[in-house]
Amino acid sequence: MKDAATLYIPEAAPYPNSPLPVLVYPEVYAGEAPDFTRLFAQNGWSGIWVNGVYSFHHFHSTAHEALGCQSGWARVLLGGPDGSEVRVSRGDAVLLPAGISHKLIECSRDFSIVGAYPRGQSPDLNRGEPKDFKRLQAACLALPLPGTDPVLGARGPVFTHWHIAAKGE
Repeated sequence: MKDAATLYIPEAAPYPNSPLPVLVYPEVYAGEAPDFTRLFAQNGWSGIWVNGVYSFHHFHSTAHEALGCQSGWARVLLGGPDGSEVRVSRGDAVLLPAGISHKLIECSRDFSIVGAYPRGQSPDLNRGEPKDFKRLQAACLALPLPGTDPVLGARGPVFTHWHIAAKGE
């Protein structure tokens, strides 16, 4: 697996987004059948589901979200209507900090994604109501960081890009 790429998504009210970067893990499973359900579980992530990505802008204020592309491909818009597009393909993973708006743009017919959350966190569903912006932004910023990286466990990009950044080092 290559190192995770970072993508910074600025605040775009009514979407809080995050000062933490989105982590994009290309080719977690290169040349082998992806098993993100097993990988996320073994790294301490829970609430695991298999489905797709909603086709409307939404974000979570009560959980960070790991996504692993089990099959096919998808184009996902991050950060709201004027945000950044990410393409995921079979074997890729993405880690979204709480507050990052995401929306499916297009996908292959066989697209399937596995989602998971840090142990003890459970997602809510927010669509970016302006009246809720400040409260939800504060909730996202106050959410504890994951204790493990969903892809690499006790080491990995969540520590180098999230934990160290949160400490201001």
